[in-house]
Amino acid sequence: MPQTNRYEQQFLDALKDIFIGAKVEGDSGYINLMKIKARYFEQGVFPQLMQDIDAACKPFEKSFREELFDKLYDFFKHYFSESGSIYFRHTALHQNIYERVYTDDRDVMLFWKTHMLYYVKTDRLFNSMDVEVDGALFYFDVSELEHKRTNEKRELTYTFKGYKGGKVILTVAYSEKGRKTKSDDILRALKDAAAAIRLDEETLERACRVFEKQSEVDYFINKNAQAFLKEQFDLWLYQYVFGGESNFTEARLKQLQAIKEIAYRIIDFIAQFEDELVRVWNKPKFVLNSHYVMTLDKITDPKLLKKIFAHKGIKAQVQEWRDLGMVDGKAKDPKGLLEKILETDLLGAPVHAQYQFLPLDTRLFSDLELDILALFDDLDAALDGWLVHSENYQALNTLLPKFQERVKCVHIDLPYNTETSGFLYTNAYQHSNWLTMMENRASVARKFLDGDGSFLTHIDENEFDHLYTFFRSQDFNYLGTAIWDKRNPMLGGPVGPRVALG
Repeated sequence: MPQTNRYEQQFLDALKDIFIGAKVEGDSGYINLMKIKARYFEQGVFPQLMQDIDAACKPFEKSFREELFDKLYDFFKHYFSESGSIYFRHTALHQNIYERVYTDDRDVMLFWKTHMLYYVKTDRLFNSMDVEVDGALFYFDVSELEHKRTNEKRELTYTFKGYKGGKVILTVAYSEKGRKTKSDDILRALKDAAAAIRLDEETLERACRVFEKQSEVDYFINKNAQAFLKEQFDLWLYQYVFGGESNFTEARLKQLQAIKEIAYRIIDFIAQFEDELVRVWNKPKFVLNSHYVMTLDKITDPKLLKKIFAHKGIKAQVQEWRDLGMVDGKAKDPKGLLEKILETDLLGAPVHAQYQFLPLDTRLFSDLELDILALFDDLDAALDGWLVHSENYQALNTLLPKFQERVKCVHIDLPYNTETSGFLYTNAYQHSNWLTMMENRASVARKFLDGDGSFLTHIDENEFDHLYTFFRSQDFNYLGTAIWDKRNPMLGGPVGPRVALG
C-alpha cells in the first residue's frame, strides 16, 4: 500500500468519524449497534476500501491518488459529524451546496437541513481537562465518569481528589439521588491538604462552569443515507465539472468516473449500516416490566385482600396513601385499616366507604400480582388509563398497532427549547434539531387520532412561530390559539396552538 499522504489522512480521519464518531456509552440496542459499527469499519470497511482505492488508482499517474483523496474529503466533510451522524453538517451558503429549491412554507428555520433524520439524543462529551481561573489551576478528572442512559438528565457533582503540581484535582461524577456538590467540603479538604493555594467558593464554581462548557454533540440517524448522499454527490460532481474545469480528455473523464465509483462505494458502506440503525430505531420495543394501579373495591376476594394487608409491601403502600392525604396522617396500622375497609352495616354496605377507593399499586406486591390480575375476566377492557415510562418515540411506535386511529385527543407538553428547559442542542442548529425531534414524534402521534381527533400542544413564545409553521407544513388544520397569561411566560407560561386533523 502506498505511503499515506496528508490528503489521504484527513479523509480517513473524517471517515473514521462517521463509523466510530464521538464515544457514546449507555445501555440500549442503538448504542450496542454503534459499537458494532466501529468494529465493522476497522475490520471490514477500511481494508476493503483501501483495496478498491488501490485498484482504482492503478491505471493513472501517482498524483491522481492524492487528488482522489482530496476530492473525497472535499465532498464528504460537509456531511460527516463527530457523532457519526450523516446530514448537512458543514455546509456554508457560499459553497453552493443547496441546489434544491425549498418553498417558504417548508423551509422552517433550517428545518430542511435535518428533516431527513431521526433525532436520537443530544449530549455533552466530557474529557479530562485543565482549567485556569484567576491564576488558580484545576484538573477535572472524568476517568471514572459513568455514562447516562439515552436522554437521561443528571447533574454533575465534584469531589476533591488531591492537590498536585500546583493543581486542584477534582473527580467528576453524575449526581445520584439528588446529591449536590459540597463546595465547603472541597475547600476544607484543600486546606487540610496544606495546599499552597487558597480558593473561595466563587472561583471554584467558575472553574466548574468552564469545565461544563464542553462540546455538545447531536446523535441522528439518516432515514435514507444512500439516497441522500448519492443525490448530494451528484450535485457536487455537477458543480465541479461545470464550475470551471474544461479539460475533458478521455483520461480525465475516466478519472472522474473512478472518483464517482469510489465515492459510491463509500456511500454503500455507510448506508449498509445506517439502514440497520434505522431498523433498530423503528423496531417496536419489548416491555421491560409492567404494573397496575387499581382501587380496593376491585379486590373482590376477601382472602386475597387479607393477604395483601399481611404482605411486607403494605407498609410502603400505607405510607403512600398517607403522603397523598388519602388516609389519616397518623395511620400506621395496616390491620386496623383493613378492619375499617371490611366493616359493613346490617345491609352489607361498607361503613367507611371512602376507603373502598384507595389505589393499590401492584408494584409493591409483585408475588401477589398474578393473583390480583386473575380477578379480571377481561383485564384489557377494565383498564381506563395507561402510563408509559419510555423514550417517547419508542413508546409511540410500540403502542401504535394497538391504538391507531382510536384516540380522540393528543395533548403534549413539549420541551420549550430554552436555556432553562434542560434540553441540550448544538446552538447552530437549535431550532432545526428541536423541530426534527418534533416531526419524528408528531408524525407518529397523529396516527393515533381518529377522523375528527384533536392535537393540542403547549409552547411558549420562543418557539411558537416555528411550531405553528411546522404544523402547517404537516397539513394540520389550525383551529386557534389559547393564550395562558402568566407574569413570567419565559419560565413556563404556555402559549400554544390548538390544531386538529380535518
